[in-house]
Amino acid sequence: MKTKKRKKSTRYRGSYTHGRGGKKKARGSGHRGGKGMAGTGKRADQRKSLVINLYKGDYFGKAKTLRRKKSKKLKTMNLRDISDNFSSLIEKGAIKEIKKGEYEIDLKGYKILGDGEITTKLTIIASEASKSAKDKVKKAGGDIRSI
Repeated sequence: MKTKKRKKSTRYRGSYTHGRGGKKKARGSGHRGGKGMAGTGKRADQRKSLVINLYKGDYFGKAKTLRRKKSKKLKTMNLRDISDNFSSLIEKGAIKEIKKGEYEIDLKGYKILGDGEITTKLTIIASEASKSAKDKVKKAGGDIRSI
């Protein structure tokens, strides 16, 4: 029965390649072509199949779409929509009466457009508002607050 197995390093003594095939393959990272994603560039040959199979066309080039910030798309509402549906909006609780004849409506996420007329004194809280909408609401004695 064998009690002690010889180490690999001693068994490879005098073998010229130490079990690595060709002599040049044992020298550092030379045969491997670098570490990590080295050799995957535009004119690469070492890891071309890795790039083609794993990344499916998303590896080369600058991804400008990833860096572009998306602007929030706001819903729009005209002053005509508010004035036409005024009584139903009060019933639903969307428009609240602050004082006698003064009302407030919360329209976060909306851009108020100036199409139509408004006659009541109304404070509108919205994300954005057009210049014409601001002018028409101020003319009626109200106010538009942008958030």
